[in-house]
Amino acid sequence: MIIVLDVGNTNTVIGGYEGNELRFSLRMCSDRTRTADEYVFYLRGLLQDRQVDLSKVEGGIISSVVPELRYLLRQAMERLTGQKFLVVTNDMNLGGMEIKMDIPRQLGADLVVDAVAALSLYQPPLVIFDLGTATTMSVIDAEGNYIGGAIIPGLRLSMDALSARAAQLPFINLDEPPMVFIGKNTVDCMKSGAFYSTAAMLDGMAQRAEDTLGQPVTVVATGGLMGVVYPFCRRPIHYDENLLLTGLLRLYHLNHG
Repeated sequence: MIIVLDVGNTNTVIGGYEGNELRFSLRMCSDRTRTADEYVFYLRGLLQDRQVDLSKVEGGIISSVVPELRYLLRQAMERLTGQKFLVVTNDMNLGGMEIKMDIPRQLGADLVVDAVAALSLYQPPLVIFDLGTATTMSVIDAEGNYIGGAIIPGLRLSMDALSARAAQLPFINLDEPPMVFIGKNTVDCMKSGAFYSTAAMLDGMAQRAEDTLGQPVTVVATGGLMGVVYPFCRRPIHYDENLLLTGLLRLYHLNHG
């Protein structure tokens, strides 16, 4: 079994692959206050709950946008399994993809992994959206190179900020999509604004990417909230909740040994 970890600002997703088949996935909080010893204890319990035999783990790979957790979790997983875990960097074998940014090393590991995964599944040019703490857009040109993108405040972050700064606006649950477009009460109005504006933004950003490239693009999307947002989009979107895990497995095979 190969264990892959995607460490985000809010949550960490862990997946286990046997061959190319995802056998399990789980989600935990990305807690910067835990020590490596605490993570060993915590992860052992989570993996045992999924009936993972740690003695059968052959190796793994970690992608992290949280620098202080990158090596803590690597250390914890190596102690648990006795196997070497790779850490995603822009210097890895990316399967032929070049990063054509002003400062390539600044590109987040999660965006690298998303791009590698999408290129393994779809024909470029591509636009990739990832809805996490931030909403990111990555653009892959027709030659399969990462040429840039955009970073937008995430949906949950935006709505939390709105509730915190507007005294009469409540916290709303984004796991439940709006039932109507024109809201008749405060909560429905906030939900409509959150979901429909995000969907319209994704449609519009993809269209502007096509205008800039001068050719049609395939749109791929992932991230915690994308599953409830993409049905409100008007253009076809390939939604894959496990896109990052797929990319991590590909990078492991490209760089292992």
